[in-house]
Amino acid sequence: MGMSVTISVATEQDAEQIFRLQYLCFQSEAALYGNYRIEPLVQPLESVREAVAADCVFVARLGDEVVGSVHGSIDEDGAASIGKLCVHPRLQGHGIGARLLRAAESALAEERGATRFRLHTGHRSEGNLRLYRRVGYETVGTSKGEDGVPMIVLEKTAPAGSYAATA
Repeated sequence: MGMSVTISVATEQDAEQIFRLQYLCFQSEAALYGNYRIEPLVQPLESVREAVAADCVFVARLGDEVVGSVHGSIDEDGAASIGKLCVHPRLQGHGIGARLLRAAESALAEERGATRFRLHTGHRSEGNLRLYRRVGYETVGTSKGEDGVPMIVLEKTAPAGSYAATA
C-alpha cells in the first residue's frame, strides 16, 4: 500500500461514506444468512448521522476515502456495546479491523468509563469470530437479532487502569 491507513473519530462529513461502506461490507454477511434485511443494510442515512453525532464512531481512512468504521455506545448496564465493524473488502486482512476495535475500546473506556466491552456476530461468521477471539473476546451467550439471525454474544473486560477515573 502506497498510503497508510489512519484511524480517527468520525465526523459529520463521514456519515455518507460510512453509510455506503456498511452497505458494501455487509453484503457478504447478508448472503451468508440469506437475509438482506440485516440492520446495517437497512439503516437509514439519517440514523448513521445521528450515531456519528451521539456515539463513539471511528473511521479508517486511506487518503480521503473512509475504508473502515466501527460504532460504540454505552448500554443500560454500563457495558460498552461495539458493532457495525466493517473494512472495505479490498483492504481486509491487514489489521484495520483490529485497529478500529482498539480505538473504540480505548475511547469507550477512557471517555465514557466502560469497564467491559460487548459485541455480537452471526453464528456462521467465522472470520468475525476469529478476529474477536484473537483480540481477547470470549463467548458469553447467544441471542437472536431483530432480523432473526442467531447471534453469538462476546465480551471482554477492559484492562485495569485503561480508563481515567473522574471525580
